[in-house]
Amino acid sequence: MTSTAALPLPAATEVAIVGAGPTGLALAVTLAEAGVDFVLLDRQAEGANTSRAAVVHARTLEVLDELDPSGALSAELVARGIPVTRFQVRDGARPLARIPFDGLRTAHPYALMVPQYETEAVLLERLRALGGEVHRPYEVTSVTQDADGVTLTTTTGETLRAAHAVGADGMHSTVREAASIGFTGSAYGESFVLADVVMDWAPGPREVSLAFGTSGLTVVAPLPGGHYRIVATVDEAPAEPDLAQVRALLDERVPGQATVRELAWSSRFRIHHRVADRYRAGRLLLAGDAAHVHSPAGGQGMNTGIQDAYALGRALAAKDPAALAGYEARRRPVARRVVALTDRMTRIATTRNPALRAVRNTLLPTLSRIPALRDRLARELAELDYR
Repeated sequence: MTSTAALPLPAATEVAIVGAGPTGLALAVTLAEAGVDFVLLDRQAEGANTSRAAVVHARTLEVLDELDPSGALSAELVARGIPVTRFQVRDGARPLARIPFDGLRTAHPYALMVPQYETEAVLLERLRALGGEVHRPYEVTSVTQDADGVTLTTTTGETLRAAHAVGADGMHSTVREAASIGFTGSAYGESFVLADVVMDWAPGPREVSLAFGTSGLTVVAPLPGGHYRIVATVDEAPAEPDLAQVRALLDERVPGQATVRELAWSSRFRIHHRVADRYRAGRLLLAGDAAHVHSPAGGQGMNTGIQDAYALGRALAAKDPAALAGYEARRRPVARRVVALTDRMTRIATTRNPALRAVRNTLLPTLSRIPALRDRLARELAELDYR
């Protein structure tokens, strides 16, 4: 995904958005739909072409429908992905619990498996259709506010004046640091392997599998083009896991289920679980990973960020101080709930206590057969309870 390089910065705007990932793009689209002037900046010369986040949940697709009631926006994204109707929990290769999505009360009763760059591309196309663009590459080095507005300064010495600035610039947010907002939480001890592979996978391309094991958590999810996404906890992962290492990991954790034929891309990362102490300090606001980060279990991160952006965009468009104040009151509890859910999922999945594993593996099949509990977890994963 690319954008026009070195588009000149205007002197002033109403809303400056720092970061043109999914959160920043969704906020820009929301503001453009409402006729609010904005400038969207990103330090990268072009958009990312790696898949990173790989799932779009039902509530996020509903948000896209609210942004474009014709349904074309969500339809374009669905056309680029794979709708998956079940989430399968396993102990190694043994099934423990199945969480179905096809009974959800929504126009999108599935999880859409689609690379992040495709989500960004669809949002960017919509933004351009509305007359917007991304200003690249502009790295913001300082953000200062006064009674009348905010001044952003870039590495080139250029400045942009705005009534409000939004940090959609990730975990190491420049805007959050400028606002002196704490980021409370901690890091997981394990590192995570992230890989996209071409493989033969026994469960097939219509489910997302979360496998428990004594070595850690392993998630396998289908992607378009015959690819699969692998996310796995490892005590100390290599910087770029190679084909042999990914094969060995899957052979150990889901024996007999996977035959990996090609490695398309791999990386190592570490995960924190943190929530910003506030989402607003005067004229500075936060959304997405600048406001919350957590385990990838459940694929909640990008979805929560896009929903932040939509809520914030509508609050800014209302030009009502009460609406803007309500943004944090509405969205921060959602982030806390998502962080708590993904943290529980990760700790349950990665426990190495034999007694706890035995209890987990006994209880899960029983609990998953209770319709109310199964449906509640499906709604939680789909984020439909956050409407």
